[in-house]
Amino acid sequence: MDFLARREYGQSELIKKLAEKGYARDIAEQAVIKLSEEGLQSDRRFAESFVQSRINQGKGPVRIRLDLGQRGIGDAAIEAALEEAGADWYRLAREIRLRKFGSAQPDDFAEKAKQMRFLQYRGFEPDHIQVAFAASDD
Repeated sequence: MDFLARREYGQSELIKKLAEKGYARDIAEQAVIKLSEEGLQSDRRFAESFVQSRINQGKGPVRIRLDLGQRGIGDAAIEAALEEAGADWYRLAREIRLRKFGSAQPDDFAEKAKQMRFLQYRGFEPDHIQVAFAASDD
């Protein structure tokens, strides 16, 4: 409960954290399952919180999916959380690009490629990246 009082955790992440603190893995699993049954731990709630925090950090859907998957969250919960967030990925990619590189279009292909790699690393899909450049043409 102490861990959950600070922030949301996914089931696997919480089990791993308890095991690292010295609890037997099977006892940690039983405790986390009980917390989940009581509604005190929820992978869905964790995914929703995680998605919102990553959107606030300027991360795209590809990166968020990867990070949640690495934390043991199932695909259905990930997609539900992304859908529920209702983020405008095109607008976010454009804002991140403008914040990092300014409103001027890249002078050459090398600079454009650098900016595109940055957005790709942030987790934006190719169509989000293209719109981030097209939107600043006006």
